[in-house]
Amino acid sequence: MFDTLAFYFSFPFVRYALIVGTLISLCASLLGVTLVLKRFSFIGDGLSHVAFGIIAVAGVLNLSNDMTLVLPVTVLCAILLLKTRTNARIKGDAAIAMISVGSLAVGYLVMNVFSSAPNISGDVCSTLFGSVSILTLTISEVWLSIILAVVVVTVFVLCYNRIFAVTFDEDFATAVGTPVSSYNLLIAAITAVIIVLAMKLVGSLLISALIIFPAISAMRVYKSFKSVTICSGILSVVCAVAGIIISVLADTPVGSTIVAVDIICFAVFALIGKIRTLS
Repeated sequence: MFDTLAFYFSFPFVRYALIVGTLISLCASLLGVTLVLKRFSFIGDGLSHVAFGIIAVAGVLNLSNDMTLVLPVTVLCAILLLKTRTNARIKGDAAIAMISVGSLAVGYLVMNVFSSAPNISGDVCSTLFGSVSILTLTISEVWLSIILAVVVVTVFVLCYNRIFAVTFDEDFATAVGTPVSSYNLLIAAITAVIIVLAMKLVGSLLISALIIFPAISAMRVYKSFKSVTICSGILSVVCAVAGIIISVLADTPVGSTIVAVDIICFAVFALIGKIRTLS
């Protein structure tokens, strides 16, 4: 097995996949804790479907780099969705459901009506569930992922205290002078960036798993925000590395394999938490 792994990791594209997959999983887990505690974890699901629709439009427009269209539009939708939590007639959960289903339907329609690709079904499945696209990353995409991941982690570390305050008690944070709206917008923008980066790793339908599972797994064992965040980050990275390695060895879809490992880890942590409660 080790000889097989050494053989595969001698190829640059496999190393690229491991680097990008690890960074994306780490970023998703950091924001996942905040989104789960704010009961807004399914924003990832809605934004991933938005990204799917924009990718379809970018393909029709023959854009050489769809990131130039997908990233800003997804960030804009994230900001709009977060604002619907308090000051809109259509509240957050309904807005997410509407934009999720609508974007998915429009994206699939556009791909079928306008696309000239010979394999529409293959393109759709690859975008929705992830495929070998994580193994076809270019060096420029790897560097883009590294830069954006460093920015996300740096912002999270520097703004940790304020993000903590906004996560648990927005009223108190406002009372002590924290610009709550600005930090909510920051969280939304970072979430959108992570969603766009994760499209190649797990596909648009499985992105929420990267956000939710590490966070809720850590919450089964730890109670403090800091402990949950650290555990979630470590667990997410371990699951991503294990999922990619298993995928390479077993020739299974990368995204689905990572999510399956996340599910197993959640079951283990839930059992540990139950044992600690009973003891």
